[in-house]
Amino acid sequence: MSPIAAPYLDAMRQAAEQAAAAEEGYRRDYAQRIAALERDRAFAFRRFNLIRGLSEVVAAAADEKTAAANALAVLRDKLGWVGDSEPRTATMQRFAVVVEAMVAALAAQVGEPAPDVPAALAAFEAWYADAHGSPFWVLFDHYMPETPRVDF
Repeated sequence: MSPIAAPYLDAMRQAAEQAAAAEEGYRRDYAQRIAALERDRAFAFRRFNLIRGLSEVVAAAADEKTAAANALAVLRDKLGWVGDSEPRTATMQRFAVVVEAMVAALAAQVGEPAPDVPAALAAFEAWYADAHGSPFWVLFDHYMPETPRVDF
């Protein structure tokens, strides 16, 4: 039997191909949106966990100078920064503004205006992204290579 060449089959094939392309486009857009939401969630929890941990360090310090020094030391430790470099020094100097806002906010008396720590952090994040071309929170992505399990 010979293949049928009818105009209605061409139109139906074209409609099927358009539907497949629309589905593929939707799946691609959906996957990109999910990835963006996953990244936003991860960064929000990193932001919360870091600031919560630093707040505990700041609150436990005897004075403001010690609080700031301890908080920055904890940040360096969380980032795994052992040595110094120009970008690391600049990052720590810029993040010190966030720590200063935390120290002042925790020391503020009830009824006094307190510094806006989230705004200070957002300004730092904007600076970091502009200076480095990537979000600050990607620094917390630590690749852990698989290590072989050895039984003795």
